[in-house]
Amino acid sequence: MATATFFLLIIPMVCFTTLTRGQLPIPGGAVVSEIQALMSFKLNLRDPLGALNGWDSSTPSAPCDWRGVVCSNDNQVRQLSLPRLHLAGRLSDQLANLRDLRRLNLHSNNFNGSIPPSLPMRSATRRILARQLALRRPPAGHFQPHQPPNPQPRSQLPLRHNLRRHSGQPSLQLVNFSFNQFTGGVPPTIGHLQMLEYLWLDSNRLTGTLPSAISNCSSLVHFSADDNALRGLIPATIGAIPKLQVVSLARNGLSGSVPISLLCNVNVDSSLRIVDLGFNALTGIVEPQNARCSSILEVLVLKSNRIGRSFPNWLTNVTTLRVLDVSGNLFSGELPAEIGNLLRLEELRVADNSLSGEIPSEIAKCSLLQALDLGGNRFGGQFPPFLGGMRSLKVLALGGNLISGTIPSSLGALSGLESLNLSGNNLTGEVPVELMQLSNLTSLNLSNNKFSGEVLGNVGALRSLQVLNLSNCGFLASIPASIGSLMRLATLDLSRQELSGELPNEIFGLPNLQVVALQENQLSGDVPQGFSLSSLLYLNLSSNAFTGVIPATYGFLQSLTVLSLSENRISGVIPPELGDSLNLQRKFPNALL
Repeated sequence: MATATFFLLIIPMVCFTTLTRGQLPIPGGAVVSEIQALMSFKLNLRDPLGALNGWDSSTPSAPCDWRGVVCSNDNQVRQLSLPRLHLAGRLSDQLANLRDLRRLNLHSNNFNGSIPPSLPMRSATRRILARQLALRRPPAGHFQPHQPPNPQPRSQLPLRHNLRRHSGQPSLQLVNFSFNQFTGGVPPTIGHLQMLEYLWLDSNRLTGTLPSAISNCSSLVHFSADDNALRGLIPATIGAIPKLQVVSLARNGLSGSVPISLLCNVNVDSSLRIVDLGFNALTGIVEPQNARCSSILEVLVLKSNRIGRSFPNWLTNVTTLRVLDVSGNLFSGELPAEIGNLLRLEELRVADNSLSGEIPSEIAKCSLLQALDLGGNRFGGQFPPFLGGMRSLKVLALGGNLISGTIPSSLGALSGLESLNLSGNNLTGEVPVELMQLSNLTSLNLSNNKFSGEVLGNVGALRSLQVLNLSNCGFLASIPASIGSLMRLATLDLSRQELSGELPNEIFGLPNLQVVALQENQLSGDVPQGFSLSSLLYLNLSSNAFTGVIPATYGFLQSLTVLSLSENRISGVIPPELGDSLNLQRKFPNALL
């Protein structure tokens, strides 16, 4: 059935307590049986790299001196580890004879078929690492040595008819099925594994709903099923598992409300520390009745859902929070002043909602804050002056709001700042020169504001800068030559200004430039030939006053995908060299076409 497709390993591993019938005799000890099991395993495989050529039963310490085999002191195979070797084929039933096997690590290969039900999982076994055990078709374009002409379809690993209750407690503690293409649902029988501590199902094709029986896994510490197609409601009792510390269900299709048990526990102490439910279709949050509860939650990620109404003020009582990310939802109203209660907060991300009002000054109490992202809302008022005193900030994003006034010079004291985004506001005045003291800044975006004066003349002091976006800021005069000092610069956007004059030669020496956007200015002179950078992807010089001819050298820019030269004063013919560029999406003056 579709709800039980990927857990064939579990109970055969747990319940296997005797060797299969018909096992060969073991003259001379258990080692002979294990050699036979491993050789059977090898014979079933395609080994395009010859990784197992050294498996020779005549070696002095066979099989303990073979590649990937680790033995105990009494020469029993404890571990078989053969990741990333392009091995393909089916797993041999003879692996059941590895009676003391504790770790089976075959990830990042190309195994197909089902996992044998007779795999050895005695009570001593603790870990099966089948991460990226590629029981799947190879991805398109991926090199597969000796790939058969008709590859096997994706394997489904049925559990329902193999899961058997027995008198002993199942001892399996870790299941890692991440990065495969398992299909079907998570079966309710998962609840029988009461000693299971780690369950990792990330990046598969699992569908259906999460069974409430998962709450019976009373030893569960970490549950992760990111990047699947799970739908429906999150079980309301999942957060009540007494030892549970991590729940990560991001990038699914889960709907309904976030259970209160995942955020705090009203009746008993909660052990949850990390909850990531980002990129789902959740529409609400269940609130505690008395707005207070027991919680040691440190990381809460609800980004990119459909959660609406006002910001959940009661979350400001969870003072253990270090990361709070509710960006990309439908929250409205004001950000509460009580946000300043979160003294341990290191990241606060509420971008892309509909929050309004002024940014509360109480945020300044969060002295450990490293990332503050309030972009894409309706915050207004004057630029918050208290931000200049938050010395721990590395990321400050206020873009896409209604903030007015001037940028305070105190921002220049944020020596650790790496990213500053103030775009899309109503900021005026001159950009303070103190910003040029931010030596760690890698991204500066001041676009779509109403500044006055010239382009930052000493911008070359920002030697770490990789992205500079000053588009549509109202700057005048010419492009400063100091930009030529930004040797790490990859993106330069000075479009839609009143810039004039010729391009400084220094700009042509920037080795990492990938994007150059200078359109809608009054730049003049011959069409620049200096853009001979091998990494250049995008060059837009349209709507200026460039003259002369199109340089033939543009045809040798193999990485260039966009070249726009329209609405200039260019003459002559289109050089034939441009026709040799397969990636180029040309946009030339109409008169030349």
